Amino acid sequence: MTNTESFCISCHEMEQYVYREYKTTIHYSNATGVRATCPECHVPRNWMHKVVRKVRATNELYQWAIGSIDTPEKFKSKRHELARHVWKGMRETDSRECRNCHDFDHMSFKDQTLIAKKTHELGVILGETCIDCHQGIAHTLPEEFDREVGIDVLHHNAEQQGIACYECHEEVYSPADDEEW
Repeated sequence: MTNTESFCISCHEMEQYVYREYKTTIHYSNATGVRATCPECHVPRNWMHKVVRKVRATNELYQWAIGSIDTPEKFKSKRHELARHVWKGMRETDSRECRNCHDFDHMSFKDQTLIAKKTHELGVILGETCIDCHQGIAHTLPEEFDREVGIDVLHHNAEQQGIACYECHEEVYSPADDEEW
């Protein structure tokens, strides 16, 4: 019962805030017709990990009972903290729930855009996990989120790996351009 989307959105806060945003994302509606629901992203499939997650979720029920996010203003003020908590958990599990559907071993890098191909290849080299780059893929990012910090880290890592700007950014001059002249 608690592993259903209807349960997840049965409280006002989830239905009014994060579920509405999720309905505007590619995880809700896309060309393939495959939908990732709340439990598929937030509840592990493995029984032991699922039980641990359910125990941790009791804090969420407590927070609901005391009304810690029962208004849009309260939710907005706690959003960054809540998101950081989810991202931390995803990093600790190597984005386990993402990998139920998305896995580097099953990706066809040749079918990806140049920037996606390069950043995924870099992610493999550096041992990064999905959430390191894909925050906000299913929910609105908190106002306090600084995307530039992530971009700076990505550029730094690319530089450390010897990846030239033009390898990801097609509009940047490439030495190969000289050969065309």
